[in-house]
Amino acid sequence: MIERTIFREEHNMWRETVRKFVEREIVPFHAQWEEDGIVPRELWLKAGQEGMLCCTVPEKYGGLGLDYLFDAVVFEELWRVGASGPGFLIHTDLVATYIMSFGTEEQKRHWLPKMVRGEAIGSLGMTEPHAGSDLKALRTRAIRDPDAPPGDNDPDFIVNGQKVFISNGQMCDVIVLATKTDSAAGAQGVSLFLVDAATPGFNRGKNLAKLGMKAQDTSELFFEDMRVPASAMLGGEGEGFKLMMTKLSQERLAQAVRSATVIETIIGWTVDYTAERRAFGQTIADFQNTQFVLADLKARSVMARVFTDHCITLFMDGKLDSVTAAMAKMVTAELHCETADKCLQLFGGWGYMWEYPIARAYADARIVKIAGGSIEIMKVIIAREMFKGKLKPRKGN
Repeated sequence: MIERTIFREEHNMWRETVRKFVEREIVPFHAQWEEDGIVPRELWLKAGQEGMLCCTVPEKYGGLGLDYLFDAVVFEELWRVGASGPGFLIHTDLVATYIMSFGTEEQKRHWLPKMVRGEAIGSLGMTEPHAGSDLKALRTRAIRDPDAPPGDNDPDFIVNGQKVFISNGQMCDVIVLATKTDSAAGAQGVSLFLVDAATPGFNRGKNLAKLGMKAQDTSELFFEDMRVPASAMLGGEGEGFKLMMTKLSQERLAQAVRSATVIETIIGWTVDYTAERRAFGQTIADFQNTQFVLADLKARSVMARVFTDHCITLFMDGKLDSVTAAMAKMVTAELHCETADKCLQLFGGWGYMWEYPIARAYADARIVKIAGGSIEIMKVIIAREMFKGKLKPRKGN
């Protein structure tokens, strides 16, 4: 196994702290949370006390001001035990990052300390029933209050619409909400708002029943004549699509980090199981097919890990471009699903039993081909770069 070289001693010490927390506060209770479809809010408060939320947030906003690798360690240790429940990634890697990157000083000081402590849970309100990867097709509208008094130069916005598949939707206190402020302007008509979930007109739908990630609350969100002040806008009016595009590489990198970690974990489980399980007078591991399947997966998992760690380094240096991030997300996601499938097969009938982690890992795996942009969209991004200037534009494009 190639040694990972991106972590320093302080990161390794942090990993031990996080691992102990996960084993103590998450692993014993996660099966119940899967049945409940949600984790308790107390877990967020405990994670905040431990410093596990929003590690990169500067000290002046209540954070630790650490580098991205500290957040990456938290994500890896959760995924290593199959902890689908705590939506720390959305909260830390996306919502807090949006606020840090584009928020006003007032927005940062109001929300970030609460998010660091786990007192305010963040959610990302982008996907809609008719707009998944195609964020320009949003239908949630935010219009200036037509009844604003004369002389009001910065009237409130009135928001109507809905979102779906929203992680942390049942628990969120703050939402980065994507809306259309100009329906005729395409991508230039998208604006982001930082919405307090206590705002009248905001309503949560049901906690959605999913194929996997069962302990992660995932919801529909509804907005009915929800009034938000102009000061709640994140970035400038009409800049939302541009801002979202700047964060997609980071989101896709996180998906690659997740997949690389889970792939390694699943292979480890399968090696241990097949070395003990016997059939036809020998262990499952004694069969050449078992050795060949696992050797192939192992070799490719190492390559996926090396490339993912390279992408982490690029990201920390401000050099991770959208095409490279798409490659990392695509390759690791496809290997993730293949590994879960082939390794479950080696567990035989027991692999199909929910009590075995491989069964839950198999169910959880399928989302990685969708989350952060579908595999098909990743291929479009990569192909466009490959054929830049070489293909004639299609009619209607």
